[in-house]
Amino acid sequence: METGSPENAEATGAEPVWTGLPPGLLRMRRLLLAVWLGPTALVVGLLLGVLAGPGWAGFALLPLALLVWGWVLLGRNWRSWRYAERADDLLISRGVLWREETVVPYGRMQLVEVRSGPLERHFGLASVQLHTAAAATDATIPGLDPAEAERLRDRLTELGEARSAGL
Repeated sequence: METGSPENAEATGAEPVWTGLPPGLLRMRRLLLAVWLGPTALVVGLLLGVLAGPGWAGFALLPLALLVWGWVLLGRNWRSWRYAERADDLLISRGVLWREETVVPYGRMQLVEVRSGPLERHFGLASVQLHTAAAATDATIPGLDPAEAERLRDRLTELGEARSAGL
């Protein structure tokens, strides 16, 4: 076995090998934030400036402040997402204030889907959706490169079939 393989990491008691999300997801989300809040700030400033006077146009700073705050929060959220393939299960970890770690046993997987909406396709992204026997352990890994999403789908499907055959 290789040193960095999931099977070896579990056998030696080492930490799992975590994989973060690619930066394309962060770029897409930040662009959407700017596309919504940038024009909103402009419209609010112009409308209030014309209708209520120039002093009121300062309220256009609120959407700009939300833009800056959202920019930082999106970065923190993006960095919190990661996943690890182990010998018997897939770990998905996310969350900044409230960390959530989902363990999806390969033998419990019923369906693994690769999804990519129009916006995701434009940015070259795809999501892997995992459906299990228990709805509480359903999970999603967003913003993957389509080739990685397909590789992960194929690997999880293969491992799921192998593990469920023994049930």
